[in-house]
Amino acid sequence: MKTKAVKISVLSFIVFFAAASLLLAQDSTKNKNKTEKHKTEMQMDKNMNMDMGNKNDSDKQVKDSSIVRSGVIDLNAIDKNKDGKVYQCQMDYNVLSDKPGIDQKCGMKLEKVSLKKARANLMKAGFKVK
Repeated sequence: MKTKAVKISVLSFIVFFAAASLLLAQDSTKNKNKTEKHKTEMQMDKNMNMDMGNKNDSDKQVKDSSIVRSGVIDLNAIDKNKDGKVYQCQMDYNVLSDKPGIDQKCGMKLEKVSLKKARANLMKAGFKVK
C-alpha cells in the first residue's frame, strides 16, 4: 500500500513540476516578445528622430496647426510662391502648405505634390476645392 502511495505522490509531483515548467516557459516567451517589440519601437523612434535631425535649416520640418484647411480650399492661395506645387499630408489631404512641414494631426511629413494632384486628393476625400 505504501509503495503505491509513494508512486502516486512521485507521479503527482512530476506532473505538477512539468506543468509549472511549461507555464514558466510560456511567460518567458511572452516577456521576450514584449522586449523585442519594445526594442523595435524604440529603434523606429530613434530612426525617425535621426531623419528629422539630419535636415539642414532650409529643409526643417515644422508642426503648424494653421495648415489644417477647412471649408472651400483655395489651392492657388496656398501656393504662395506660384511654383504649381504644395506640400500635402498623404493621410489628411486637407493639411496643406507651401513649405515643408509636419501634419499636427497625425505627425506625418508633408509630401510635395502638384496642384492637380492635391486637387484630386482633396476631391477624392470629399473636400470642396476652389
